[in-house]
Amino acid sequence: MVSSPSPLTSTDLNALAERIRMAAAQANGNVHDLLALLRLLEQLHREICDNQFQAALPTNRQALYKLLRDIETNGGWPYIPRKRLESFLGLVQEASDPHER
Repeated sequence: MVSSPSPLTSTDLNALAERIRMAAAQANGNVHDLLALLRLLEQLHREICDNQFQAALPTNRQALYKLLRDIETNGGWPYIPRKRLESFLGLVQEASDPHER
């Protein structure tokens, strides 16, 4: 079911985004802390998608069409890509000193 606009405003979302940016900056380049933050964001993405979002999906064609048009118009489907381990290892290998191989 498509609901009317919620009390969650763009100001709320901007404040949340800023807190996440601050957390990333506080990691100060610490790869383990940054990885933990990325894992948390991915977990939250999954939880929201699986629990709240799916339950809120429209139950009739007109509402579904309206939602799909809104998604298309306002930026597409949210997706958090994962780096493939092979791609990551390739980047590490490229960055390593050729004399160390």
